[in-house]
Amino acid sequence: MFDIISVAHAEAPAGGAAMGNIIFMILLFAIFYFLLIRPQQKQQKAHKEMVNNLKRGDSVITSGGMLGKIHKVDEDTVTLEVGEVEVSNKTYRPMRVKYKRNSIGSVTVKSDIADTEENKEKKD
Repeated sequence: MFDIISVAHAEAPAGGAAMGNIIFMILLFAIFYFLLIRPQQKQQKAHKEMVNNLKRGDSVITSGGMLGKIHKVDEDTVTLEVGEVEVSNKTYRPMRVKYKRNSIGSVTVKSDIADTEENKEKKD
């Protein structure tokens, strides 16, 4: 009975098994890179570019799901107009909420308000 165990341990492993394991690990890493890591990096780059290109008048959706129109863009915050509030009898004011720029999930409608304001200033 002990002869069987000692014979099994005495056999040398095949030389190609180690090379096969290394190739398998490299192949596994390549699959993870192209299916998981690279698409995530592209998505982060696109989101960063979108956040840097925010301007007044763009309609956006926050990552929390709030819809609004950009009223003001600061260095790291964005002021959104999300609706109107009745101040007194039949008098309404826009409701504005501040968000961090990174919390903007997507831009739904790009605006040309900033472009038209710049053109008006140039004409004057």
